Amino acid sequence: MNKPHQLERDSLGRLVFVDSHGTRHIGVHPVRAFPITAPGAGIGIMDQSGKELFWYPDVAVITKAELGLIEEELAAREFMPVIEKITHVSTFATPSIWDIETDRGPIRIRLKGEEDIRRIAGNTLLIADSNGMQFLIKDATQLDKVSKKLLDRFR
Repeated sequence: MNKPHQLERDSLGRLVFVDSHGTRHIGVHPVRAFPITAPGAGIGIMDQSGKELFWYPDVAVITKAELGLIEEELAAREFMPVIEKITHVSTFATPSIWDIETDRGPIRIRLKGEEDIRRIAGNTLLIADSNGMQFLIKDATQLDKVSKKLLDRFR
């Protein structure tokens, strides 16, 4: 009879998945199916080559101990500041420099082109700066009037 799987950390801090046969997969990482639109919808445990070892269909089925390990790992991998306000834009042509306020504090980013502003779902936008950093606008309709006006010039 197979025993249930297990998720743990080894002495080096790496995430280890022990499958139902007792095989240890070292250095695994969790991946959300829909990290922005449905973060609780499903999480896969992937090995170092990107092969899925296990699938959790919903975060509600994950034990508290395993969920803690998964959330720690995801927090380190899914750093995505949320834009709360656009305070200044250098020019309405691209490339342009944007001064923004995020949930992590104020920052200045460089937008290469209008194609770097992508609609994810509904009013959710993903903005990539020239360094490849991703910034999220959860709901563009909830931004203040000035931010909306500046953003509309680029969409």
